[in-house]
Amino acid sequence: MKTVHYFFLATAVLALAGCGKESLPWSDNGSNNNNGEGGSSGVTGATTMAVTTDEEDLIANTKFARTISIVFSDSGSATVTGDENGIVTVVGNQVTIDNTSTSEKVKYELSGTTSNGFLKIYSKNKQALVLNGVSITNPNGAAINNQGKKRCFVVVSGKNYLADGPSYTATPDDEDEKAAFFSEGQLLFSGDGTLTVKASGKAGITSDDYIHFLDAPAVEVSSSAGHAIRGKDAVIVSGGTVDALSSADMKKAMCSDSLVLLNGGVTTVKVTGGTAYDSEDKDYKAAAGVKADQLFVMNKGSLTATSTGAGGKGISGDGPAYFQGGTVKVSVTGSNYGSSSSKNSTSAKGIKFDGNIYISDGTIEATATNHEAIESKGKIEIAGGTVYAQSRDDAINSAGMMAIIGGQVCAYSTGNDGLDANGNMYIEGGVVYAVGSGGAEVALDANTEGGYKLYVNGGTLFAIGGLENGASLSQACYQASSWSKNTWYGMTVGDTTYAFKTPSSGGTGLVVSGSSQPSLLSGVSVSGGTQAFNGMAAFGASVSGGSSVSLSAYSGGSGMGGPGGGGFPGGGGPGH
Repeated sequence: MKTVHYFFLATAVLALAGCGKESLPWSDNGSNNNNGEGGSSGVTGATTMAVTTDEEDLIANTKFARTISIVFSDSGSATVTGDENGIVTVVGNQVTIDNTSTSEKVKYELSGTTSNGFLKIYSKNKQALVLNGVSITNPNGAAINNQGKKRCFVVVSGKNYLADGPSYTATPDDEDEKAAFFSEGQLLFSGDGTLTVKASGKAGITSDDYIHFLDAPAVEVSSSAGHAIRGKDAVIVSGGTVDALSSADMKKAMCSDSLVLLNGGVTTVKVTGGTAYDSEDKDYKAAAGVKADQLFVMNKGSLTATSTGAGGKGISGDGPAYFQGGTVKVSVTGSNYGSSSSKNSTSAKGIKFDGNIYISDGTIEATATNHEAIESKGKIEIAGGTVYAQSRDDAINSAGMMAIIGGQVCAYSTGNDGLDANGNMYIEGGVVYAVGSGGAEVALDANTEGGYKLYVNGGTLFAIGGLENGASLSQACYQASSWSKNTWYGMTVGDTTYAFKTPSSGGTGLVVSGSSQPSLLSGVSVSGGTQAFNGMAAFGASVSGGSSVSLSAYSGGSGMGGPGGGGFPGGGGPGH
């Protein structure tokens, strides 16, 4: 097993600001890379990413000198108690804290309601905001604006509400005010209450450092003008419930210029915006549920991402992605934006990363109506977990090498290839169920035009639509005499029986493979077991009845396909 370490410490994060990818304290160029030559993937175990967070993010590790209570009131001015040093200024319900001249770490407890107020903080020290049944709406800017650059603990208690206005009219020239809840320093959420943030002028919650959701608060954030949640250096979810919605073009529900890390909790992200021209970057950009510019890591918890706008993405990033546990569900239903031949086009994809994608554990379900369900502009390595990808385009696509060495993988395309690698493709282990749409669009496709091959060296394979022409089959493959749509099949390899249900469409022919010659039954009854692949498989199920299907030796070296074409030595179409 290859493990890459990313130490997420306060000093390291601050050092990341403004750095290029080459300056990151983690590496993605280890021994598992493959140049596409030879017949072995070079992958011997899972590639994983170890990320260490900072214990100082826990509020229990900080002692506070005093608590100041601030009560907002629409019937009069806000009231303050406990301010022995005179650091709080009140004008109506506009409350300003200046704790730059003391060394005290102060806890501020906020309650009450104002429809025309704000809290603004200047501090050189750590601090805590206890949101204890507070409702703040600022028609002219941020509801809470923290200009301090130290940790800001946010303890959520009771029911709380923050909102900005459609325009920010009083921001000083030398200050940032980027969201309804904005902070220059880290925002560390804990508690057991609820917080709703609604933004119509800018983003919902933004930190120019990082955001960390801990313990068990329920945080719901929406923005019609910007990102819902943005942490410049990181967004980390370790616990609680986080719901984020952005309805603006180009914007993201959750994003970071560096790291997005899911370590627990329940996270739901949704974007309804589409693609638009970014005049600052001079490029067309699409909306995304999650965007991690440099690193994405999914360890535990659940993540549900939905995108409905033109050209939108479910989960995306400019660097690598590591799926190491938890549950991920992605649904992208938007159309592609622009024509494929124009420079302003963007494609609506489920999971898309410019770097490598590593999957070692967890459950992933990704569907995309119009483009790839899972795509890497680098390589894809699957060593464990359960993956279901369904699309009208390639279900799973890599610009480089693809290796499946373990896990359970279903790649179902209704209009293209099931698994498509533009480098070598290696099936080394695991259970692989792939469906291509027919003709030149096969179940498993390697870029033969580029001099690459499909290698079947191990694993259990059930492939509708056949294999890439010229495949190297060190593990024998077999062609079924026929197959039928919407039918349960039982495939036995050694002492293990696998149950697969064929879809309503698929390419010509069915190829199977296992560690020993499989036997195949059509039209079986299936009971029990664990449902997988969106109901297209049942693992550990009992299989009975059915009719025997004749299998003949299959050769990947002959057949009809040229580059991108399938290899079938005739016959074997779907039965009706």
